[in-house]
Amino acid sequence: MKWEDIRQQYAGQWLLIEYQQLDEHLNVVEGEVIAHSVAKEEMYKHLIHTQGKNIAIEYAGDFPQDLAAMLDA
Repeated sequence: MKWEDIRQQYAGQWLLIEYQQLDEHLNVVEGEVIAHSVAKEEMYKHLIHTQGKNIAIEYAGDFPQDLAAMLDA
């Protein structure tokens, strides 16, 4: 399923995705939703069943204005 379709179908939810394709910025282009929830913590419970798979945890919505993210390269 394409990311645009996934985002529309699961709007406002956290997703555990087995991806088939990423873009040059490592964003999911296409994949299969393995789990979804409004609570991000729920995604971690499903990770035990994904060993050996290409996995991404994504949010299908707009991030709140008061949320900040820090990445370490």
